Amino acid sequence: MPVKSTVLSVVALLDRLPVIVLRRVMPMLLTAAFVANLTVRGDAQTFTGPGTAAASGTSTTASQSYLIYVRPTQTTKGLNYIFDAFGPYPMAVAAVEGGIDQLDSSPPEWNGGGEGYGKRVGSDFGIEAVSTTTRYALSEALGQDPLYYRCECTGVFPRVGHAVVSTFTARRGEDGHRVFSFPALAGPYAGSFTAVYAWYPDRYGARDAFRIGNYSLLEYMGGNIALEFFHVSPRSLLSRMHLTSRRGAADAGSIQ
Repeated sequence: MPVKSTVLSVVALLDRLPVIVLRRVMPMLLTAAFVANLTVRGDAQTFTGPGTAAASGTSTTASQSYLIYVRPTQTTKGLNYIFDAFGPYPMAVAAVEGGIDQLDSSPPEWNGGGEGYGKRVGSDFGIEAVSTTTRYALSEALGQDPLYYRCECTGVFPRVGHAVVSTFTARRGEDGHRVFSFPALAGPYAGSFTAVYAWYPDRYGARDAFRIGNYSLLEYMGGNIALEFFHVSPRSLLSRMHLTSRRGAADAGSIQ
């Protein structure tokens, strides 16, 4: 029965969660920490998003900028989409995930060696690209803001909680109130189902796609945690591209 299979898959996932975190999420966090600290040339053009002092013509303090939500422009969202889908972070993540899949011989039909590793890296990169594209496209259709916003809070656990909640929610409207995000939930599974039915071996099916989607969702959560804690240097590559994650937004409404 499909419902029973889904429940069993969720139970199995929860049972293996500590192993999954160590094998999947932690490498993503370490990769993100490395990419987050990649610096760009000091004379490079500085991107300015809406709501920054340069864009608004006003001098706001750093603390104030964290309390004001300014809806990003299409250009800002487009730049962040390109970075999230095809930039150095998804490339680095695909390289790490490909290595993990190589160690696990997953899928075994792709064998080992350089050719097998190349297939796995290409597959993981493709899953990430489809997932991100789906998330941004659906967010645009539903009027949601797909960008990540760092927490205005302090402390490790509140910030981790904020990153986890942000995995399933998004900002919406001019006030940036938080709503449940179907695009954020659907994106990882769109990527996994595309992979299973487009380029994975024929023996893979919906249950495998659901399992891979679970991993992708956890990795997306890990990416949010990385943005929360490692997005620190004003000259870092992530800081230059993830413009609006410098600003928070007060919870103007509850999840709707």
